[in-house]
Amino acid sequence: MLNVFKNSILKVKKESLLSIFFILFETGFEIIVPFMMAKLIDLGIESSDMHNVYKFGFIIIALVIGQALSGIFCALFAVRAGTGFAFDLRERLFRKLQTFAFANIDKFSTGSLVTRSTTDIANVQRSFQMVIRGAVRSLSMCFFSLYFAFSINAEIAKYFTYMIPALLISFILLSKLAMPIFEKMFNAFDSLNNIMSENIHGIRVVKTFNREDYEYNKMKKSADDIYDYSVKAETYVALWDPFMNISIYTILIIISWIGAKAIIASGNNPELGLTTGKLMSLITYGLQMLMSLMFMSMIYVMLVISYASIKRVQEVLVEDTRIKNPENPIYEVKDGSIEFQNVNFKYKEDAKSRVLKDINIKINSGEMIGIIGGTGSGKSSFVNLIPRLYDTTDGKVVVGGQNVKDYDLNTLRKSIGIVLQKNVLFSGTIASNLRFGNENATTEDMKEACDIASALEFINELPDGFDSVVEQSGNNFSGGQKQRLSIARTILKKPKILIFDDSTSAVDTKTDAKIRNGIKNKLPDTTKIIISQRIISIRECDKIIVMDNGRVIAYDSHDELLKNCSLYKEIYDVQNS
Repeated sequence: MLNVFKNSILKVKKESLLSIFFILFETGFEIIVPFMMAKLIDLGIESSDMHNVYKFGFIIIALVIGQALSGIFCALFAVRAGTGFAFDLRERLFRKLQTFAFANIDKFSTGSLVTRSTTDIANVQRSFQMVIRGAVRSLSMCFFSLYFAFSINAEIAKYFTYMIPALLISFILLSKLAMPIFEKMFNAFDSLNNIMSENIHGIRVVKTFNREDYEYNKMKKSADDIYDYSVKAETYVALWDPFMNISIYTILIIISWIGAKAIIASGNNPELGLTTGKLMSLITYGLQMLMSLMFMSMIYVMLVISYASIKRVQEVLVEDTRIKNPENPIYEVKDGSIEFQNVNFKYKEDAKSRVLKDINIKINSGEMIGIIGGTGSGKSSFVNLIPRLYDTTDGKVVVGGQNVKDYDLNTLRKSIGIVLQKNVLFSGTIASNLRFGNENATTEDMKEACDIASALEFINELPDGFDSVVEQSGNNFSGGQKQRLSIARTILKKPKILIFDDSTSAVDTKTDAKIRNGIKNKLPDTTKIIISQRIISIRECDKIIVMDNGRVIAYDSHDELLKNCSLYKEIYDVQNS
């Protein structure tokens, strides 16, 4: 598991080592204080020697100042190390998500990926800071305290070691009881994030159908699960503190009792046995060691909580990207020709039924192709295979005379433009959204693309034109306007293949016709594929693919399909009745 996080840890190696360096100094200063305190009591206060009182008093003050300064620098570098580690981890996670195929994203829910990128990484960051600062300090403090305690009086110091077995047993019990509950709690967070994300995106639908109470109850159930798991897990953690306190103070009482008897027996004579100063130092060292053990137990609790988060972040980082570049990729797409050769496809390997079945289609470069079929007939799945958003289960897809699996992914996808059913605009301006398709596009390029997409007219009516503000998800534009901006953005890519996945459904038939005429006349060398539920939107295409239940049942011109394809004629009759 550590190998997954090794690169992120190495990025903050300097800060981490400096933090540990100052921790050791801080611990060293703190460890010497009780030793000097014993000298102060035995050689100064007990002997009424003011010279020794001042001498050891100033040494103790200097040690405390050194401890404080070391602690400040330690905290500073520990924070830098922790935040730097989390920053690199988030960056790696985000970059990994960008490489995911749709099949990888389908494996993790959106809410889960959000939780892993935020809450889980925050937990991992806290654990990392606790380890490099708290764990190192506690271990060094525990070791040196035990060493000095044994050097003062081994017979009494051995009682401190009795705490260790009880601590180890409680560690094991806490792990077995609490860890599974924390894992369930984070899964419940995933569910809550999914519900919140879905509800915010679909708030208009929720209000339209007056389903606020229903959505509230869904959210409340997930929130109740988080509450129940949190209470149960934190109860185990809460029982830990009294157990530790009882153990620590029991040991201290025993040592105080035995130490007091030893002082009485020796008459507080350092040559005969234990002195008051030595007993005070012994108790201080014991307290330091036991408190260090207690702090280590708190770190352990934090690691138990974070272990679930560590596993969840690791799952994303080690996820094998389903779609990868070949060893010797092709970096040029010759033209926009497309061919499906014996293609079968299903979204999951263990799925019983195929989404696409025995597809054999050939599309020439520059042709305008329509696709029509009922809901669930496989239209979107068909076009998703062209840019390798998914890979075929059997057979192959050929673009520009080459198998799509032989292309460099960036090269292939730059040559293919897709206007999706769900049009997504980003916060910014119209210009910044259009340049999402081509960051080097000039104003003239944008005007030309918007003219083809029939969007220039409404943009010119806006006070700020291309500099008009786009709110989150484009909520300040109508559905038709968003579709036209999305079409213009895709045209700016200047792709060899242009795919419209039912992307003119929100515009009127007149505007739809303008868009079709624009892409047909002004993009003659580009292969155009139009998925539509309306025959009027595809009837002028060179050829039309008719799909049903994952199969291509006909592939011909509009006139020929009316004569020879009963399903197409049925759709045509219904839409024209």
